[in-house]
Amino acid sequence: MTEKSIGLLELSSVVAGFLVADTALKAGNVRLVLSRSICSGKYMVLVAGDPSGVNSAVAAGAEAAEGCLIDSIVITNIHPDVITALGRTNVAPPDGALGILESFNVATLIRAADAAAKSAHVQLLEVRVAMALGGKAFVTMTGDVAAVQTAVAAGREVIADAGMLVNAAVISRPHPDVYREVV
Repeated sequence: MTEKSIGLLELSSVVAGFLVADTALKAGNVRLVLSRSICSGKYMVLVAGDPSGVNSAVAAGAEAAEGCLIDSIVITNIHPDVITALGRTNVAPPDGALGILESFNVATLIRAADAAAKSAHVQLLEVRVAMALGGKAFVTMTGDVAAVQTAVAAGREVIADAGMLVNAAVISRPHPDVYREVV
């Protein structure tokens, strides 16, 4: 399956989350990336696939949410590093700059990670979504200092424009122990 798009549904109910996940998977030819409860008693469903399948899955899932939908997004032509970095970490080279973006919600952070990856030559290390974060999300990235600054600025703009910015930083020469905490 070619995964050029992702779709996210964020719900206020765990029960609705299971129903929405089932409905979305039956409505579109998509792969389930994440389906789980997240902090603050919410539930998240994340699917990937071709644009038409993802659009169909998210539309059907949103309809099935029955008043429990907090937010949903579809990102077509997603940077492949975003899908790779979701839910896992890539080993960080200990010599690159470290960039971090933090958002109050998952949907905005994923849009910001996509913008960051597309704006400069950086490697996304991890996109961590809402688990043990009070419903927040963050992305870490590495590369040369200028690239990381450009990527963080692009992602920060996306998050700030949505009114969801918690914080953002670029550490030009992180201590090796800081990288150990990233992975």
